[in-house]
Amino acid sequence: MSALFQSNLSGLELIGRGKVRDLYAVDADHLLMVASDRLSAFDVVLPQPIPGKGEVLTRVSRFWFARTANLVPNHLSALPLAAVVTDAAERTALGERALVVRRLRPLPVEAVVRGYLIGSGWKDYRASGAVCGLPLPPGLRLAERLDTPIYTPATKAAVGAHDENIPYAETEHLLGADLAARVRDLSLAIYRDCAAYALTRGIIIADSKFEFGLDRDDRLHLIDEVLTPDSSRFWPADQWRPGTNPPSFDKQFVRDYLETLDWNKTAPGPELPAAIIAQTAARYAEAETRLTGA
Repeated sequence: MSALFQSNLSGLELIGRGKVRDLYAVDADHLLMVASDRLSAFDVVLPQPIPGKGEVLTRVSRFWFARTANLVPNHLSALPLAAVVTDAAERTALGERALVVRRLRPLPVEAVVRGYLIGSGWKDYRASGAVCGLPLPPGLRLAERLDTPIYTPATKAAVGAHDENIPYAETEHLLGADLAARVRDLSLAIYRDCAAYALTRGIIIADSKFEFGLDRDDRLHLIDEVLTPDSSRFWPADQWRPGTNPPSFDKQFVRDYLETLDWNKTAPGPELPAAIIAQTAARYAEAETRLTGA
C-alpha cells in the first residue's frame, strides 16, 4: 500500500499543514483538504507515515458525514475532485485522501465527548474524582462505561503544541452561551447515535472529538474529520473488560508503544519499527471494515 507523508499540488495555494491534513485554497467558497498518512501522538508528528491511513480517515469520515446529516449539516461539497486537481498524476497520488469542502469559519473549540473512563480522563479521575471538573461516582475502574456520556471541551492547539481541556464556561466566553450549548448538545447527540451504531458492528467508541464551523449565515456545520481512528478511541466490544486497558483499533496502539520508550513527548518524535507501522495500518483498516462493511 502506498504512503503519502506530504502532498505537494501544483496550481493550488497551500494554506497550511496540520498534524495530519494539508489544506489548499480552491476559490472563494471551497477548500481542498488532504488527509496525509502522517501520524501524530502526544501532539507530535512522527517521522514516518502509516501507509493508507489518510484514505481510511477520509472514507470513514465520508461514512459518518452521511450518517449524521440528519443531525447537522457538514462541510462536504458537491464539487468533484477532478475539477480542482486537474493533473491526473496528482489525483492518482492523492488516492482517496482528498475532500473538496466548503469554506467555513471554524470554531476555536474541540468538542470532546467521553463515554468511558480512559486516557487523560482516567488520570483526572484518579487525582480528583472528577474529569475536567465534572464529578463522577467513586469506585470507577479503568475503561469503565459512564452512565451518561460527558462533554469535556478543549482548545485546538497549533502543530507542536498541546490541546488543553477547558471548563464549559470558557466555551460560553469563546462562543456565546447559545452557540456553546448547541455545540455541546449536538456533540452528545452525534456521539450517542454513532456509538450505538458502532456497537452493532462490534466496536466500542470510548470517546471522540468533533469540530464545527459556521457559514455566512451563522449556520452550524460539522467539519474536519468525524469518528475516525485518529479522532476517537475504538475498542473491540468482545475484548472490553473494565479494570483493564482494552486493545484498540486506533492510534492508542502507537501511544502505548511510545510510552515504553525513553522519550519526553516533544519533537522530534522517535522512529517507529516496521512491525509497529504495519500493525497500526492493519488496525486502521480493520476499524474501517468493521464500521462500514467496506
